[in-house]
Amino acid sequence: MKRVIAVLIAAAVLVAVPAFAQKQYKVANTVKLGGEGGWDYLYYDKDAHRLFITRGTHVMVVDTNTLKVSADIPDLSGIHGVTLAPEFNRGFISNGGDNSVTIFDLKTLNKLDNVKVGERPDAILYDPFTKHVFTFNARSKDSTVVDAATGKVVGTVPLGGKPEFPATDEKGKVFVNIEDKSEIAEIDANKLTVLNRWPLGSCQEPSALAFDRAHHRLFAGCDNKVMAVVDSVSGKVVTTVPIGEGVDAGRFNANTQEVFMSCGQDAVLTVIHEDSPDKYTVTQNLPTAKGARTMAMDYENNVAYLVTAQRDPKPPAPGQRPTMVPGSFELIVVKAE
Repeated sequence: MKRVIAVLIAAAVLVAVPAFAQKQYKVANTVKLGGEGGWDYLYYDKDAHRLFITRGTHVMVVDTNTLKVSADIPDLSGIHGVTLAPEFNRGFISNGGDNSVTIFDLKTLNKLDNVKVGERPDAILYDPFTKHVFTFNARSKDSTVVDAATGKVVGTVPLGGKPEFPATDEKGKVFVNIEDKSEIAEIDANKLTVLNRWPLGSCQEPSALAFDRAHHRLFAGCDNKVMAVVDSVSGKVVTTVPIGEGVDAGRFNANTQEVFMSCGQDAVLTVIHEDSPDKYTVTQNLPTAKGARTMAMDYENNVAYLVTAQRDPKPPAPGQRPTMVPGSFELIVVKAE
């Protein structure tokens, strides 16, 4: 009986604030950071109030109190992601250019080691349950697993497709989008095997992934302007929600019951309220800037960080990305009004 009451209370809390009553968000600040290199994933360090921004050959570190560049981790190779293991005072960077992971000291930001992994590591995740770091390797279509404490490779998980962004339930399961198969793979984080492959129905080429652990809901942002809501226990698609075009990052804030999807092609941040585990309402498509496709979030203060740069108006060469205007790289800070 106590369990039933607890579930009812949790459900009541979840729907206590209707979608129409949610606060709207605004771009609170735009700061020119400059610097060279493109960009990919961002990571927010809540303990030190730092934002790690991958810039191709270096990681730019921004103090989120001052919104100024406070440090830089140089001499890297085609980097994509950063993840942190605070209990070991270590950070990890995926080097897509030389198929490695750079391990660095969280206090000094000095490099400690370089570990060979699979081919073209892209997204990277620290799982606090297993104390392992997972790299998701685009070319070899697998995940390399590294012991965070020792820096040693402990295994490889074949994924059978091109992995994109991951999420962990922090109880022994890791989930990752398989972009070219339009599915989510469920990984046993202890046995290092794929347990399930779940098709995403109308959701095509998933890239962004966010997770509501309490209600077992995965949120996959897809290339065809929809977000698929997936039950992380059964693997079934619960519903789909419209989002902007060009999504590449997603975040879920359990404090506000909101999903955020950064959509660089349409230059919007789509905000979705979780009215219940099975019902979702788009509350805002906040204009950001063209190319603002990746994002990190300070969940405690409900602040989203996005980055972009101005593009050279000249058409790029076939197969190439648009050229960035030198010095135009900027940070976009989004807050509730």
